[in-house]
Amino acid sequence: MSSNATSSNVDTKPENEAERHASIHDETIGHGNTPAAWTCVLIMIVGAAVSCIAFIAASTLWFCVGLGVMVVGLLVGFVMKKAGYGVGGSKLSNSGH
Repeated sequence: MSSNATSSNVDTKPENEAERHASIHDETIGHGNTPAAWTCVLIMIVGAAVSCIAFIAASTLWFCVGLGVMVVGLLVGFVMKKAGYGVGGSKLSNSGH
């Protein structure tokens, strides 16, 4: 009886594009687990919630306020990243993020 699974025919190619990218570039890729990313996203969620409620209530003023809060969230995230609280930032300890 022959077997199709032999030890000499082991496939060592990366299974997907992410593995291929990781094998080519041996640097850790951040996934947004930083104070800058969390702050940005939380502010933007609040802005989106305000806009959603305002849309249902047909309030143009509060809808625009919610959009403004989302823009502020983007700016806060950008400023925090530049201040060293983003991926690879100088203010973060090397905790693997």
